[in-house]
Amino acid sequence: MEPRSKRVPFTRRLVIPGGRDGRRMLVVAVIDKVGTGLWSGAATLYFIYVAHLSIAQIGMLMGLSGILGVAGPPLAGRLADRFPVTRILVVAQLARGAALLALLTTNDYALLVLFSALGSLPDRASSVLTKLFAARVAGPHRIRYQAIQRTAVNIGWAVGAAGAAAALTVGTTASYQALLLANVASYVVIGVLTLRCAEPPAPGRVVAGPAAPAGDDAPRARSGLPVSRTEAVTPWRDRRYLAFTGSEIWLFLDDSILQVGFPLWIVHATSAPVGLAPLVLVLNSVLVIALQVPLSRFGETRAAARRLLVPIGAAFLTGGVALAASAGGGPWFATATVLLAAVAFTLAEILHSLSSWELSVALAPGEAQGAYLGVHGLAQSAQRSLGPVVVGAAVSAGAFAWPVLGATLVLACLAQHRLVRPSAAPAVPAAESMNASR
Repeated sequence: MEPRSKRVPFTRRLVIPGGRDGRRMLVVAVIDKVGTGLWSGAATLYFIYVAHLSIAQIGMLMGLSGILGVAGPPLAGRLADRFPVTRILVVAQLARGAALLALLTTNDYALLVLFSALGSLPDRASSVLTKLFAARVAGPHRIRYQAIQRTAVNIGWAVGAAGAAAALTVGTTASYQALLLANVASYVVIGVLTLRCAEPPAPGRVVAGPAAPAGDDAPRARSGLPVSRTEAVTPWRDRRYLAFTGSEIWLFLDDSILQVGFPLWIVHATSAPVGLAPLVLVLNSVLVIALQVPLSRFGETRAAARRLLVPIGAAFLTGGVALAASAGGGPWFATATVLLAAVAFTLAEILHSLSSWELSVALAPGEAQGAYLGVHGLAQSAQRSLGPVVVGAAVSAGAFAWPVLGATLVLACLAQHRLVRPSAAPAVPAAESMNASR
């Protein structure tokens, strides 16, 4: 008989993976989110009351910024395979602060668009660089580290948002500028802290756990593909990884559903009180803080992360059905079903964050880990542009759209479940495939 696995003692569960640098980067992430929370809650109002922009101008500004920001993840990932990730991260952090500070210098619309777009590029890049640092510094415990980090940043975001709400009760130009400067200061602080972190090793493969196979790269080597040089391994020729990233775009829709879909649906289609909309976001944050770390043990290996795709799909479908049902009853019924949907979508969000994190790293060859994670970062960037459009269309289409959307998310989970199975053949570059067929 095999010995039964022992439960991890509570004292060990309190330990943060990655040692001193892991703890320091966790502090960096929290300070970053406090600053972001301070500014995000005031950004739109700043552009309205200080820069005197119209709603249409603000929408265009954010849209154009998002387009440029899409280039951030792959660029950062590529650079991180060639240069120290900590140094690139410091540059990205300081560039975010400089672009934000530049907003104070003008109210000219063209310049505001330019500065916002220039800030979006390092902003998206820094998220990939932080993820890459965590994957390297935490090694086989990266899932637990990500769960702790995600819990911490949710707390940081809430603290920042609360601070912004307090400052905005004043409503003066100086108060908006103070929030902007506070966020700039946070970038300077995290830049200094990041400089104090040692550069983590960039292994040929980050092992996901003791039971993980020694080489996802072995099939690549057996197929004759070069694995000794970073330049020879590129995610843009890895069809399986590109397909995985494409499915991730759809699975990241939970963000737009919670941030955009719930408020619009509550107001336009249900008899639930309007005040329920912000409470949904509070509930989301509370559940993430409470459940992210405990649930992380279910996604600590590639096989475990793959198994999570089934309950993720079930949670998505449950949330879609509950939202559809909320349009058909009185205030109490609508409130109950909206809250049920919020719990379901939040559970899907938590589990998907674990699965996505592990699979994105496990499927990437170690010698091009940065480039691969950079491409994976495109999924979230693309969702930020596509998601509000999809969710807005669902709200306009009516109750039937939500179960349909939930069903498409289930299909995406099942497709990804098949795509990342261990027996999947290694991706063969298009050029080599053509040569083999001759």
